[in-house]
Amino acid sequence: MVPNDTISLRQDLIVAARRLVSSGLTRNTSGNISHRVVDGFLVTPTGMPYETLEPDDIVFVDGDAAAHGRRLPSSEWRMHFDLFSARPEINVALHAHAPFCTSIACLGRGIPAFHYMIAMFGGADIRCAGYATFGTEELSCHAVAALDGRNGCLLANHGMITLGRSFDDAFKLGIELETLAEMYWRALQIGEPLILDAAEMSRVLEKFQSYGKQPPIEN
Repeated sequence: MVPNDTISLRQDLIVAARRLVSSGLTRNTSGNISHRVVDGFLVTPTGMPYETLEPDDIVFVDGDAAAHGRRLPSSEWRMHFDLFSARPEINVALHAHAPFCTSIACLGRGIPAFHYMIAMFGGADIRCAGYATFGTEELSCHAVAALDGRNGCLLANHGMITLGRSFDDAFKLGIELETLAEMYWRALQIGEPLILDAAEMSRVLEKFQSYGKQPPIEN
């Protein structure tokens, strides 16, 4: 069920925004995070230090793409708007300038199946969306396309995005994506890593249908 806009959810969004920095996924005020609500979504404001945020600083963007509140929304609000429109199953969009993800993205390359955990993102690779000026509809279109059938991608010369049903889901994927980017970056310092073939990735994707799921505990 999609939640209503509440003080509690705004506070949770602030906690998540601060976690962008404490987790190492981004620095200063770069990056942004949003949560779907009834008739729109909540998103962090543009250019404000996360440690200073108050619930009234969080911006509500409605279904007509109109922003409401005392602050202006993140410069990437359009990307969040289009992702929520294209992906009704997700509630959270996380965008960060994670150092290793951004380093790979600045080469204009995605992350191939050098490690089986790539399957955690829904396919046999992690795509890199084409470059466009930040905050533009063009960049949003590139991001939506790169995330088709995926829950994480890189943004060329920019950063990364992960999607989830909850803040925890999006952060779990964000940390995993940055970890994979770091491992790939380190492997590239030695040479080109071996890439798992399509048949193996197909097997891994099938196994991931039950990966990490525990049966219910019977009382």
